[in-house]
Amino acid sequence: MTAKKSDLLRVPGASLSYTIRGSGPLLLLIAGGGGVGESFEQVASHLAEWYTVVTYDRRGIAGSSLDDQHEEVYLEMQSNDAYRILMHLSSEPAYVFGSSAGALIGLDLVAHHSKQVHSLVAHEPPARYLLPAPDPEHGQLLETYHSEGAASALRQFAIQIGVNYQNVEARVNIPQWREVDAEAFFKYTFPAVQHYRLDIPALQAASSSIVIAGGSAGRAYLGYLCAVAVAKALGATVVEFPGHHAGFISHPRAFAEKLHAVFGEAHLL
Repeated sequence: MTAKKSDLLRVPGASLSYTIRGSGPLLLLIAGGGGVGESFEQVASHLAEWYTVVTYDRRGIAGSSLDDQHEEVYLEMQSNDAYRILMHLSSEPAYVFGSSAGALIGLDLVAHHSKQVHSLVAHEPPARYLLPAPDPEHGQLLETYHSEGAASALRQFAIQIGVNYQNVEARVNIPQWREVDAEAFFKYTFPAVQHYRLDIPALQAASSSIVIAGGSAGRAYLGYLCAVAVAKALGATVVEFPGHHAGFISHPRAFAEKLHAVFGEAHLL
């Protein structure tokens, strides 16, 4: 097992809990969902064969505390947090992977701080506003949240985006959602994503290599459809990864190998 080192970084308005493992080029993993870095535990252990892997809890979540518990957390604030982590750890451009809301955070990071990012893989960024049809499930999800609680609403959301663990790699442990993680999703992640709009011109002008990714097992679901819409807006195509919206959990070894290969291809661009 790769040794890990954890620490706290003070940023404006928050303290960020982050963990480092492995050696090699710096790779920052940005979580979606409840924003807990632990969701990358298994894929990070594989990636540590090639990279110095950094995971962290997003502000206000798990080990990353807010100075003002009532402060609204915008997605742009979270991309600034990612930038400050990168600047704290290295002056060289880093590799970045973001999943779901973490993919949007990664894209905003590149839009504003592309010199700090060598390559970004944005896996199923939930830019629903780019889809041609309205999203009736958004209102249904909030109704479930208010009537049945965060855990029930999060289970409903998982179905909407095609997350299931019927097909997983051998010896994979599927993490269980905690109530606190579900609450964090609706308190911080959900509203931040709904308010956010991509800066397409800035992304097209960025010096970073940008790859939009989607899970090969989830082509009919919302996350993949959003990935297609974002890729189209950027004049790109979707690169498929193993599994579904959470393929890094269900297929961590195959996902890590694919990510390493994609970063290798981006390095040659």
